[in-house]
Amino acid sequence: MKQTQINIKNRRATFDYEIIEKYVAGIVLFGTEIKSIRGGHASLVDSYCYFHQGELWVKGMRISEYFYGTFNNHAPERERKLLLQKKELVKLERKIKESGLTIVPLRLFLNEKGYAKLDIALCRGKKDYDKRESIKEKDSKRDLDRVRKHF
Repeated sequence: MKQTQINIKNRRATFDYEIIEKYVAGIVLFGTEIKSIRGGHASLVDSYCYFHQGELWVKGMRISEYFYGTFNNHAPERERKLLLQKKELVKLERKIKESGLTIVPLRLFLNEKGYAKLDIALCRGKKDYDKRESIKEKDSKRDLDRVRKHF
């Protein structure tokens, strides 16, 4: 049985934030949630991570209800606990207390063992002029690629 590749991205994150560090975190899920993720029914739009009693949680991540789920189905927008090494949690919590830094989910994927993982990043918000600059860079890169393709 061939397993399809699940790779759900938060495209808005790289536009709104300057990425400082990346981490891969595991997620605590219910059975119906992982089945829904395998079907590609998840969204990371407007999601963020926060600390509560020394644990890292993700809020705003939407995993649609599993179609074949019964009364055991999960709540689509519940807060989910993220799993990281203790030293990584301590390091992130210390850096979050600095002003202007936040933790944002970048990508939801399934690893080779079939476990759901979340790429998270320590980020700093971009100003409007930084966003305009990144749009200019992307446009110029696209124009260069078009010119190279024709020659």
